[in-house]
Amino acid sequence: MTDPLAPNPIQTVAILTLGCKLNQAESESMARELVAAGCRVVDRPAAADAFIINTCSVTHVADRKSRHLVRLARRLSPGAAVVLTGCYAETAGQSLRELTGADLVVDNRDKTEVVRRLLALRPPVCHDGAAFRPPAEAGRLRTRAFVKAQEGCNDVCAFCIVPFTRGRERSVPVAEVVAAVRAREAEGVQEVVITGTQLGAYGRDLGSGQGPYALIRALLAETAVPRIRFSSLQPQDINERLLALWEDPRLCRHFHLALQSGSDTTLRRMRRRYTLDRYRQALALIRSHVPEAAVTTDVMVGFPGETEGEFQETEAFCREAGFAGMHVFPYSRRPHTTANLLREHVPEPVKKERLARLLAVARESARAFRSRLVGRTASVLWEEAQPAPAGGLPVWEGLTDTYVRVFLPSGQGLRNRLTAVRVLGLTDEGVLAEPLP
Repeated sequence: MTDPLAPNPIQTVAILTLGCKLNQAESESMARELVAAGCRVVDRPAAADAFIINTCSVTHVADRKSRHLVRLARRLSPGAAVVLTGCYAETAGQSLRELTGADLVVDNRDKTEVVRRLLALRPPVCHDGAAFRPPAEAGRLRTRAFVKAQEGCNDVCAFCIVPFTRGRERSVPVAEVVAAVRAREAEGVQEVVITGTQLGAYGRDLGSGQGPYALIRALLAETAVPRIRFSSLQPQDINERLLALWEDPRLCRHFHLALQSGSDTTLRRMRRRYTLDRYRQALALIRSHVPEAAVTTDVMVGFPGETEGEFQETEAFCREAGFAGMHVFPYSRRPHTTANLLREHVPEPVKKERLARLLAVARESARAFRSRLVGRTASVLWEEAQPAPAGGLPVWEGLTDTYVRVFLPSGQGLRNRLTAVRVLGLTDEGVLAEPLP
């Protein structure tokens, strides 16, 4: 552990973020605070005067990655201050200081205090005596921004630690979300991603008439940002009134609809609040009201008691659903969850085998979705370019509104621009395109 009294003032801070889009939104807020205080901010492992590691604890693997980032920070900059926050900080508490050697551990309830506490520990030094402003190409704050609209969850699914780490549902008032989006718009952001632990629950704590419909309608009416992504919902949140809002082309045609299991029996053990029939209805509604929409999902394998037959039901349903993308992961025992107390835990070799089978389905499904774009035109928001190979052009990367990654060789400066392209073919990670004349 470093000496907090050591004279090591802060000029550069690395913010390393694990886990969900909500963490990304909170990391962006911290980055803005630091820049306002005169610090330079980077969002990847690099030599720095301080590190803020915004952790995840949804699985034991996420815990391990958090500890690894602390070790990496110490190797990169032995004298740097290291601050741990996020869900792993919530579950493990102050014991993480001894376990990892971090200088500060700040739980989710005090996450808004992270920057203040860091700067109290190590005061910043402004570049050339003035607040430093990173160039536009140094980060992604001016391309896609994450805005938090909601936090917490009341559902308490059997496997999920989030209600413990994030607490009860709390929504940000509509006017505040609109103001945050307007601020990002003024910075030149082209896409705003609205985030939350349980976005479909937005407004339940604010009173009648304050649900997702009201929030999206206000964003469309009171902001002008070119793209709004509001993707994470539950099947029971989908209805015709909500989907009618997607007639506005500013809303990205992308819905992240968590599945978790394709077996009704397993869903009941998980305490999910929908059946497969309800999920099918949600898919049908989305595809009838938002043509060509991308539906992505999360699927867990090896939940306690999952039989081979139940897994095969999941495998078959995922093939049937035709997801544009699948996040497939093995069940991980978590403290503070009821699933941790269940018997009949699936052996690790079985989970590993099922994971491999479902990942193969995920690859096939994603490739099938992307293949439908070949020969078509698409609008792409460009984020960054990979260095040019010898004798070639830099390869730019960007996203369609359906969350497909696009690659385009070009000598132009495309960052933070929305341009139309024609899709030529598939790559391992997305599609290859050419600019339209």
